[in-house]
Amino acid sequence: MGVNLQLAPATAGKRLGAAVIDWLPPLAVLVVTFAIGFAGITRTRSGQFITYDTASLVLSGGIGLALTAVYLFAVMGIEARTGKTPGNLLMGIRSADNDGYAPGAGTVFLRGLITGAGIILALLAAVLVVVFRWFEPALFILAPLVFAGAAWAVLVVVSNHWDKNSGLRGWHDKAAKALVFDVKAGRDPITTGGIQGPYSFAPLDLPPVQQVLSPVAGPQAASAQPGPVVPSALAPPARTPSAPTPPSQPMPYAASASFAPTAAHAPAGQSVPGGLSVSAAPAFPVQGGQGVQHHVDDDVERTQVRPGAGGPAPVAVLRIRLDDGRDFQLDRSVLVGRNPVGQAGEQHAQLLAVDDPGRSISKTHLHLLTDGSGIWVTDRNSTNGSAVTTPNGARTPLAPGVPTFVTPGSSVHFGDRTFYLGQA
Repeated sequence: MGVNLQLAPATAGKRLGAAVIDWLPPLAVLVVTFAIGFAGITRTRSGQFITYDTASLVLSGGIGLALTAVYLFAVMGIEARTGKTPGNLLMGIRSADNDGYAPGAGTVFLRGLITGAGIILALLAAVLVVVFRWFEPALFILAPLVFAGAAWAVLVVVSNHWDKNSGLRGWHDKAAKALVFDVKAGRDPITTGGIQGPYSFAPLDLPPVQQVLSPVAGPQAASAQPGPVVPSALAPPARTPSAPTPPSQPMPYAASASFAPTAAHAPAGQSVPGGLSVSAAPAFPVQGGQGVQHHVDDDVERTQVRPGAGGPAPVAVLRIRLDDGRDFQLDRSVLVGRNPVGQAGEQHAQLLAVDDPGRSISKTHLHLLTDGSGIWVTDRNSTNGSAVTTPNGARTPLAPGVPTFVTPGSSVHFGDRTFYLGQA
């Protein structure tokens, strides 16, 4: 992992150094406050009974425990969001979850609970000493427990030394599904796209996405830039009709090249799919004004189509351009997310991992299915949802689990990221 993805697991020595730095402030507070509390205990003999005044111990110990709790919650909150603690910063390491992102509160709490299990047991014993007033044997009870708790904590912190997988995980890391990385020897995964990194650091040498008109882009796009006139539909300009053309007779027309197959069967004056109107071209009247005929030289000007030259037009290649400038050619089936994983039957899907330090994108956020003239986009029940903005600026949220057809020229928003759909 350290070689391929430029990640370096933290060594046991750096882990222990960071832990000691993190433990010193609360340990010093507890030692000082409890020492003051025990020193303030007074003993009064009344007949055969001995009375202990533990007010100073309760006060000092309570203050120490409160300050320790505030410190621990503050450090755990910062580590949960950033992977940093005072010790981690000084030693140049970061804790992360199983995907290489900020570990989260649950992971940090479980790691701390396992590491500090012995110290927690010693604190419970100290409470029992105060409650049952075992002050005379207190030293013999608490000292071994504190020593055992400290030894256990050190052992857990350096337990990655015995991990056969390149010292990657300690015992507490395995239980909490956590990782610790050396950001001085390698990259910081939390700020560079997790374990996968910013698409494995391999920039694709692809041409930029160019906006093109598509038959499914709507009537405005079709009418804005009409295609060239079909040569076979033209008649040579030679004469002016001497009589009006009866409306019942069909007339030749000129249409956009991109719509020629559809318009070729539509009568004059009507609209064809895509919003393009069929227009009449000059024609010559038949004697008596009862019909039209083409000029005798029409066949000379007409382009002859070779047998077998026809067939369906090639389908445009669909591409997406991410908001960070990277663009990709789409396969038939594509999964998009932080670290996308296919479901049953999707083993051959193209996996497109997107950098997301803020974790607004789900692990498998979107499923894209190409369909020639566009893509079907399905939100995989993501946490932060998805939406589509069409070329006319209308933004529509995607219903989870429901495929939505998206045409070229549209933008798809998922989490805090966006990609633009185009053709090449």
